[in-house]
Amino acid sequence: MVGRQGPVVGRRSLIGAGLGVGVGAAVFGAGGAGVAYAAGGSARRRGLGFLAAAMDGYPDHGSVRLAQSYSDQAGLFSTAFTYDNALAVLAQLAGRTAGGLGRAVVLGDALLYAQEHDPVYDDGRLRQAYNVGPYTFFDGSLQPDGFVRADGTANVGTQFGFTGTAVGDMAWAGIALSALARRTGARRFLEGAVRIGTWIERVGRTDEPLGGYKFGVNGADEKLPFTSTEHNTDLVCLFGRLALLTGDRVWRERRARAEAFVKKMWEPAGGFFYTGTNDGVTVNKSPIPEDTQTWTHLALDSRSYSRSLDWAAAELAVVDHAGRRNSTVPTGQTYEGVTFSSASLVANEDAPIAEFQPKPDRSGVWFEGTAHLALALRDRGRAGDETRARRLVASIERAQDLLGAGQTVGGRALPERSGVVSASSPLDTGFGFGYYPYRHVGATAWYLLAATRTNPLRA
Repeated sequence: MVGRQGPVVGRRSLIGAGLGVGVGAAVFGAGGAGVAYAAGGSARRRGLGFLAAAMDGYPDHGSVRLAQSYSDQAGLFSTAFTYDNALAVLAQLAGRTAGGLGRAVVLGDALLYAQEHDPVYDDGRLRQAYNVGPYTFFDGSLQPDGFVRADGTANVGTQFGFTGTAVGDMAWAGIALSALARRTGARRFLEGAVRIGTWIERVGRTDEPLGGYKFGVNGADEKLPFTSTEHNTDLVCLFGRLALLTGDRVWRERRARAEAFVKKMWEPAGGFFYTGTNDGVTVNKSPIPEDTQTWTHLALDSRSYSRSLDWAAAELAVVDHAGRRNSTVPTGQTYEGVTFSSASLVANEDAPIAEFQPKPDRSGVWFEGTAHLALALRDRGRAGDETRARRLVASIERAQDLLGAGQTVGGRALPERSGVVSASSPLDTGFGFGYYPYRHVGATAWYLLAATRTNPLRA
């Protein structure tokens, strides 16, 4: 939110202050009568137009740049999350155009710049987020710089405490850089991905009973105790790619370690994956998030675990419209998809999601996760999967057309009907933060991956 209501806090925003969310930061009907929405090709072009606008919001602050993650109205100012920018690289590459490749290279080079020009560390890490343009903070203090500060260092997102480093964020950046290495053949991208993998091995590897790789570090460089199913799923892809690209067998062993942790989180009786562990010994069984069900399929490519898609499609299904309590969807519009987690479905609708935030809608559609599911269903390809995926993609495209009008990036109006909002209505994730109807790079990028049938987690 904006002004006195304070900022939205994203799911990857809490480790800067040491408030780990490793147990979950793993971490969606028909339109109203007479409502028309664009055909897929046009919708995809407008999605790419939003990614371009998010990347070009501060033209007076240098050519080395990342994309602002959310529209200004989210209250996060010029914050650019590492995770969102990694997805933007992958979405641009998925379009397979010269222009998309050029933008992907610019973003990839910016990630490398951040890696090489951290104000404190020289060990290959990336922070949770960076500032990419000037703004005046809520307390009146000025943040005057673009992505590159006057002293040449990367502009780390200190105002909101986005100074920690999560293994999942690092893995996605490595996946994006490895994709650029494949597409361009440029050695610098592979070297950056290897540095990321090496940092994760050094900092994240654990010999606790459940094994795998732990969450990362907070802003004080203190290791966090959690181990996330989502993060280790990301590593299955990253380490697998590094094994293929470098020919070094050590990455195969590391991939196997991450995969073994993920498989330990499988619940065969219910057909789903748990979120992770708080202590490396005991499995955390609640809440159950969406992305651990869909990303596992995309990364593992195993029929033995593909029931997780059916669990997500059935158990996390929501339909949002103006008649729902606390819904912000305009009258006459309906959206279907999935929500963030099992806890989202039982959120307290009488209390704000967090201080200065609105009350949640239990039926709020999480569009990023809806795109995860659509892509995973298309990838699985069983009877009925494509039909279901098309309905989900159509719901996302309708949201791009109709939700989030009048929003801006860097004070500049976004192209009309461009960019997917993160949620149809305010929703409570169950992990201490929410998602809201603001246009979002991450949600838009996942939509583009689903629309082009591009699996970013396949090694």
